[in-house]
Amino acid sequence: MPASLDSVFLVMEPLPLSEPKHAGGTTWLAKVGSRLRRNLPLLLLDMVIVFAAYLAPLIIRFEGDVPERYWLNFRLFVPVSLAIYLLSNALFGLYGEMWKYASAEEARRVILSSITAGGFIVAGNAVVGGTASPLPLSVVVFGAALSLMGFGAVRFESRLFAFRKRADAVATKRALLVGAGSAGAMILKDLRANPSLGLRPVGIVDDDPRKIGLTLRDVRVLGDRSRIPQLVEKLDVDQVLLAIPSATSEVVRDVATLCERAHVNLRVLPSVREIVGGRTLARDFRDLQIDDLLGRQQVQTDLEAVAAMLRERRVLVTGAGGSIGSEVVRQVASFQPASILLLDHDETHLHDVMTELDTTTSVETVLVDVRQQDRVYSVFTDYRPQVVFHAAAHKHVPLLEANPAEAVFTNVIGTANVADAAAATHVERFVLISTDKAVRPASVMGASKWFAEQIVRSLQGNSSVFCAVRFGNVLGSRGSVIPTFLRQIAHGGPVTVTDPAMTRYFMSNQEAVQLVLQAAALAKEGEVFTLDMGEPVNIDELARRVIRLSGHVPGKDIPVVFVGARPGEKLNEEVVDPSEEPLPSEHPGIVVARPAVPDRAALRRAIRELELLARDDRPDELTTRIKALAGSPIEAPVAERAV
Repeated sequence: MPASLDSVFLVMEPLPLSEPKHAGGTTWLAKVGSRLRRNLPLLLLDMVIVFAAYLAPLIIRFEGDVPERYWLNFRLFVPVSLAIYLLSNALFGLYGEMWKYASAEEARRVILSSITAGGFIVAGNAVVGGTASPLPLSVVVFGAALSLMGFGAVRFESRLFAFRKRADAVATKRALLVGAGSAGAMILKDLRANPSLGLRPVGIVDDDPRKIGLTLRDVRVLGDRSRIPQLVEKLDVDQVLLAIPSATSEVVRDVATLCERAHVNLRVLPSVREIVGGRTLARDFRDLQIDDLLGRQQVQTDLEAVAAMLRERRVLVTGAGGSIGSEVVRQVASFQPASILLLDHDETHLHDVMTELDTTTSVETVLVDVRQQDRVYSVFTDYRPQVVFHAAAHKHVPLLEANPAEAVFTNVIGTANVADAAAATHVERFVLISTDKAVRPASVMGASKWFAEQIVRSLQGNSSVFCAVRFGNVLGSRGSVIPTFLRQIAHGGPVTVTDPAMTRYFMSNQEAVQLVLQAAALAKEGEVFTLDMGEPVNIDELARRVIRLSGHVPGKDIPVVFVGARPGEKLNEEVVDPSEEPLPSEHPGIVVARPAVPDRAALRRAIRELELLARDDRPDELTTRIKALAGSPIEAPVAERAV
């Protein structure tokens, strides 16, 4: 929009007409002079541009032999044209700008100013001259066009040359895009606008046959994804970009396999849930992660139900320093609870969680071992939590196989201590974090978690809602298989796999905790919640994928060695016991089971028996007994049932 007339006289840097004289002696006139001097180089350049813009067409029009009368007219024409152009430029704000940061708005003003001034000059030339114009019409029109180009060139010179320098300076990689949808269009637009990213799109592949042969932002769709290997070789592609945020793991695996065959790096967009604000940018691309290769779609949390359960509640998390517990804390904090109490017996892990938290919620820590019954009870009576997530547990199968007493003290008796304290203080909801190894357990660890589930179910009928959540292996958790593989790869191998037929269910850390929170919101009484885990993952195949993701060739760069199953390990895990009859829940993707309620007195006697064996340091007897008891219904003796 044109500036005011005051701005014209101040070269587009307005000052109040009545500005008083300052104490230092600087007057309004002096400021005007200062600003005129600052803009003088641009004014002089504009004058040179106008003079040259009209002189050149005049000379060309007459092939250098300009009639005398046109020279005389030109001498009068130039001063008038200069005045018109400078006035128009000032009105449209073409002085006093920082052109280094000019945008489309400033370019629009340059065009409008030149068109306005040029229009006045063309019209004036016709009106003044009548049938014999001061200058030929072609000269005036071409002069106006050249003036516009000249004004734009001097103002955007730094931007134009800077763009070229950046484009030349960045080492450009040739990229093949997978996906010609809305995300692909946004990516192409971002790549065009940001050459510093160093990616040049040379083609697109898409599985929609209607798109093949079409162009998207000047880049052609060259075929479906099966053509990736041929196109990589033909177009000399350096990188493949998977631009489908909603891609299923099947699509990701297929594209990853094709890229492996073509020996080209694959980068992917985050899932729709991970993209902040719904905008897709080229800088969002990340390396392929093992999470992307899970054999199913990850669970979506009903945020409203979870928020209603947690908002303004006092929340207690046991095992808060562990992989699962710390993620529970982070996610719970985002739902505005009244307070969060972090309980753990490891001060280092507890300190780490505290320093990572960025929340305004009141957070307190307490160093307590869940095996200390009195201390646990005092924590509950002092803090009066309303929602409890019990994540404290020993979880490593081989270690607990060698140390069964520790499994009993922590996973069984520790759970009983926490659950009893929760029942005694009438917490609203109690969630036990369990494992698929509790289903028909073959290990001490699985058996101890089976007992933990029995303890939770035995407390039904209390004013509190108790439930358990089972899931498979958590990707990236401490001591899990993926970090182990990565550590072995970093040392040059070999990568050790127990058995070529071994399978496991996997989920991400974030997904596991979303399941925990969702279960807490869905629980009514005594349920066991599991995720629809899809197909189990073969560990041998997983190891080879991790090796490929690390940039190596399995069996060639990094050997894979089979070492046999460790004590307590099963070849195949289950997440639901065949006797439990899984049922759909109110949430898609989450399965609920309501196993039989154990007899509380009989359960406590069995736990007491295990505790005595543990305290007497009889590991072999303890291992045999806990495995014998686990998996069988715990009922009262016949005489007691008759009564």
